[in-house]
Amino acid sequence: MASEYFDRARELRSLIDENAAKSDGLPIPQETVNALVDAELHKVMVPAAVGGIEIPVNECIDVWTEISRADGSVGWCLMASCAATAYFAAWCPDEHIERMFSDGVPLSAGQFAPNGTATPDGDGFRLNGRYSFGSGINHAQWAGAGVFTEEPEGVDPRFLFAIYPVEKAQITGNWDVMGLQATASYDYTLEDVYVPATSTFDMFDITVYRGGPLYQLGVMPLTAAGHAGFAIGVVQRGLDELHSVARSKHRMGDATPLAQNDRFVHEIGELESRFRAARGWLHDTFATAERNVVETGVVDPMDVILTRQATVFVTQEGADILRRAYLLAGTDALRSGGLQRAFRDIHAGTQHVFAGTGPALELGRALLDAAPDNPLDA
Repeated sequence: MASEYFDRARELRSLIDENAAKSDGLPIPQETVNALVDAELHKVMVPAAVGGIEIPVNECIDVWTEISRADGSVGWCLMASCAATAYFAAWCPDEHIERMFSDGVPLSAGQFAPNGTATPDGDGFRLNGRYSFGSGINHAQWAGAGVFTEEPEGVDPRFLFAIYPVEKAQITGNWDVMGLQATASYDYTLEDVYVPATSTFDMFDITVYRGGPLYQLGVMPLTAAGHAGFAIGVVQRGLDELHSVARSKHRMGDATPLAQNDRFVHEIGELESRFRAARGWLHDTFATAERNVVETGVVDPMDVILTRQATVFVTQEGADILRRAYLLAGTDALRSGGLQRAFRDIHAGTQHVFAGTGPALELGRALLDAAPDNPLDA
């Protein structure tokens, strides 16, 4: 069932699309950012205890889908902010909440790959590192970083997520890319940035301070949900554009539009079937993961693997669908517009670690380890 926030996202579709067409690859216009905040869409995954909305995960995915359908770059930045803000709202103690949420729910950005170090300093850490892909960092209030702690000899370093006011990061640019151009996913550096320990959490040992059972799922499923919403929305937009081409385009020498060509229409049916199958499995997987943790209070490791792999699958399958859509659309796909943008954005999305091969290997191994010797006993 669509939520109120899905309806709000749909109401912004025209504004976001028109601004994307006008900006032509420039960073997301402030008007678009303001509209997202006014509609409270940056709050959908954030715990209610800090002023968030905290709706079910599939409803979050629907919101990100609808925004990504209007423009992939906007959807990407929105889902990244929602997830990062939710992390630190759910998994940091009250001292941090008083700092980060004193003026309401902020926008967040940053890269959480462990590309930096955290040196202990009193009640906190000094951070140093070089980061890439700070999607939306130019309009965020807080920025994050993944770091390994520096520990005494013989002690294993910890993998921490840290967050700090964005002005402490030195933004260095470097975003000349094929897709997701408007995300302004700039590189940035941290030089001796102090962060209180209460503004960090351990990637592998989270404590849920606030929010419902959803936040027990941890970093991987919550991040995957955002990437899934992005992929579904961008692929849907590409298919929407292909349908429009079919109704208006005539192949050279044909008296009727492509919509009356049985072979072309059959291809559209095949692509739509593949898309809906991937989307359906994705939503079922996340619904199961959330239901299981609500009912048991325990995270099933298989649910973590499945949510990640369903996200990989919808992204990679979506890219293949849009490659075929690009070819079917002929020269119309060469020109600036929704189909070209969707084609470029989904292929940019395939290069992210959350669209990589790791989850499929984990899923395959888990299934083989659990399989009985006799297939009839399965």
